[in-house]
Amino acid sequence: MTKEEIVLIISDKLRLIRTEAGYTQDKMANIIGLSKKTLVQIEKGRVMASWTAVIAICALFKDSETLTTSLGGEPLEIIETIAREGIDYRKEKTLGGKVWWKDLKKDDEYILQQNLFSKHYRILDFEDYRIYSSFDEENAHKRFDELTGE
Repeated sequence: MTKEEIVLIISDKLRLIRTEAGYTQDKMANIIGLSKKTLVQIEKGRVMASWTAVIAICALFKDSETLTTSLGGEPLEIIETIAREGIDYRKEKTLGGKVWWKDLKKDDEYILQQNLFSKHYRILDFEDYRIYSSFDEENAHKRFDELTGE
């Protein structure tokens, strides 16, 4: 998934995200730092949200069911992976990939998974903490092999 694809998805779903939160256009525009006119233009499909607006939406509405199902998981993880072009450090505990994830490789300490929607990769440790994320398949496999000594 690319930055442009995320912008398109969020722009397309903005009205649903706002409705799900129970906000008027005025309140939503104020919360995410847009003018009401710009928000209306995005909701009508006339313009796309900016990357900054997309980040704000994902951060402020990270628990939105619309966002989660549209992106196939945690919105902030996907945004962070795109923005940082892959991350490699122990982050937060996950649910272990029971939804939206396909296991690609596994050993006693680590698991390499791919998201079914965004297609990005992540490595979890044995306690389900995310320690690596990337959209680059080759780098994800390489990092998994480094961690497991393969």
